[in-house]
Amino acid sequence: MSTSSYTSFAVFGAGTIGSPIIAGLAAKPNISVVAIGRPGSKSLQNLPAGAKAAAVDSADAAALSAVLKEHRVDVVVSALGTHGIAAQASIARVAKDAGVKLFVLSEFGFPTAGHKVGMFGDKNNAAEELKNIGLPSLRIYTGVFMEVIPLAFGYAQHKKFTIVGSGEVPVSMTSIGDIAGFTVHVLTTLPSSQLENKTFRIQGQRLKLNELGPIFNTTVEHVEELEGPMAKELKGLMLIADSGAGSTGWDGEAGKEGTGDAAAGSANKFWEGHQWKTVKEVHNL
Repeated sequence: MSTSSYTSFAVFGAGTIGSPIIAGLAAKPNISVVAIGRPGSKSLQNLPAGAKAAAVDSADAAALSAVLKEHRVDVVVSALGTHGIAAQASIARVAKDAGVKLFVLSEFGFPTAGHKVGMFGDKNNAAEELKNIGLPSLRIYTGVFMEVIPLAFGYAQHKKFTIVGSGEVPVSMTSIGDIAGFTVHVLTTLPSSQLENKTFRIQGQRLKLNELGPIFNTTVEHVEELEGPMAKELKGLMLIADSGAGSTGWDGEAGKEGTGDAAAGSANKFWEGHQWKTVKEVHNL
């Protein structure tokens, strides 16, 4: 039986993470969900049964406020991609004025607390802004999306893994299905006291990047530089992972792995009985 006090949700971004979250919420009884996207966005055209759509420019505060009030939104879930992260602060200010009770930040990756620059800095700045305005937030750290492993580490192109760094540091990895499922589960079952201003650190599997080779029955090549359109970004993420910060339990300010409720996978307990997928299962190996 649900103990959650939240019944109405708005999801910004109907992409990789947003779409399965929308579908999961829409499948729940006595729950309403509206997907919010830019005017003309094709992502709003194929929503699951039960989900509503609202095309609105997030920079239009009056229009956005009207949508949130119309749907009596309790919780905003931000599943915005890299280019939308900077908009979270302004969306949050409108959400607070519209009566929203909880804002789920677009984290869904490596821990960002304490970062000052780059994409991680933008994410952390959004979290700090929510503190400043007094709107409770939830951060969910997930590590690497298991589904993108072949593309991110060169296997999809070369049938071998290309890695910058030692590849000997454990990294958290979680499937997209488990990330979305966990998000929906906790938002619809846990009381607000367990969600407000919390950080959840989940983990489907913990692996060293060098271990991906044997799993995919191929080799691992260590290089100094990467090639391709996302080479700079991927190299940066690999070096972050090689520092230990690829673990969802990483404490960036202390520069070490957290323990207890701050450890990698510590929030898995909130989805009791769930069997978390492994890399082998996700890729049918």
